[in-house]
Amino acid sequence: MIGVGDVAPDFTAPSEGGQPFTLSSFRGRPTILYFFPRANSVGCTIETRAFADHFSELQGAGLAVVGVSVDPVASQKAFSTKCHVAFPLVSDADKSVARAYGVLGFLGFARRVTFFLDAAGRVEEVVEAIGPNPHVRRALERIGRAHPR
Repeated sequence: MIGVGDVAPDFTAPSEGGQPFTLSSFRGRPTILYFFPRANSVGCTIETRAFADHFSELQGAGLAVVGVSVDPVASQKAFSTKCHVAFPLVSDADKSVARAYGVLGFLGFARRVTFFLDAAGRVEEVVEAIGPNPHVRRALERIGRAHPR
């Protein structure tokens, strides 16, 4: 798995709308890049809704947010709608992005890992936790807010 100090591997993959998303298009902005195992699963729904609920605060602090899973575009689109997401949900159906970051689990799903990237795309912090709450909690702590739950 890539770690603190590493430059995040750039990638281009389809977003929930089917358009290509390129991570380097967010260079110049600190970015929260979170990998989640499966769209519409309980934990991933909790995590993604929490990022969506706090997106305006994160965005107001200058952060971009990007979610990635190995789900196909159609699943990401439905998941984005269900969770009221206003940031890209990337479809890594060929699992190349999860492999590049070292987060592909043995069952073929991405592990729940969040990378906090600086404006140059370098990893500042990594949060790896099975439960969904530590990821959003840490994002809010980083902008000086406490997680409400």
